[in-house]
Amino acid sequence: MRNETSDIQSLQSTNRRRPFISITGSVYWSDRPFKAHSFFLNTQNHQDQKKKKKKKILKMVNYVLKITADLENLTNLQPSGGCDDPNFPYLFKLKCEQCGEVTQKETCVTLNETFTPPGGRGTCHLVQKCKFCGREGNVTMIPGKGRPLTQEDSEAGEHAPLMVFDCRGYEPIDFGFGGFWKAEAESGTKFDEIDLSSGEEFTEYDEKGECPVMISNFRASFTVTK
Repeated sequence: MRNETSDIQSLQSTNRRRPFISITGSVYWSDRPFKAHSFFLNTQNHQDQKKKKKKKILKMVNYVLKITADLENLTNLQPSGGCDDPNFPYLFKLKCEQCGEVTQKETCVTLNETFTPPGGRGTCHLVQKCKFCGREGNVTMIPGKGRPLTQEDSEAGEHAPLMVFDCRGYEPIDFGFGGFWKAEAESGTKFDEIDLSSGEEFTEYDEKGECPVMISNFRASFTVTK
């Protein structure tokens, strides 16, 4: 005659071990009772952590800075040391891509000043935290993409690209014509250290060409590029 009490104890011992499926899909046995709320809580925490990681990834957008102006008897308007002048200060404001806050003051970036972005990979030319939402972003300059503004561009109402900016977390706006610029007359006379920072037109006289020269109505824009 079988011992019913022994059979029941053996069955209870077997039933104590329950299969458990982890978040990664692995199956293992546990002596502990399965708690559904704990499983779903862990799953939810795992998903929340993944969402937080995604939020920290800054989207990379390249913006090209373009300028135009009315040039009278002048051509080849550009920064005094060329578009890739390592010391030329590119001035503009920044708009936070997360909250839309715009910096009150202009930000200055130059090719010769670099920083280490968050994460410690590579270099950039600006690291800045939004004062409103606290999100940190960075800007990297990409040289070799600019050219001078010619008189042909001016007459056609075209813009000339100066510099490309790889922006993460920010959008550049409101470029300021700081630093010194240069241009040359049709006669070959060169005009260096042109100051456009006041926003007023530049006027001079070309003695070699015996004619007045002028730069007026200068303006700039940032557009998304690949």
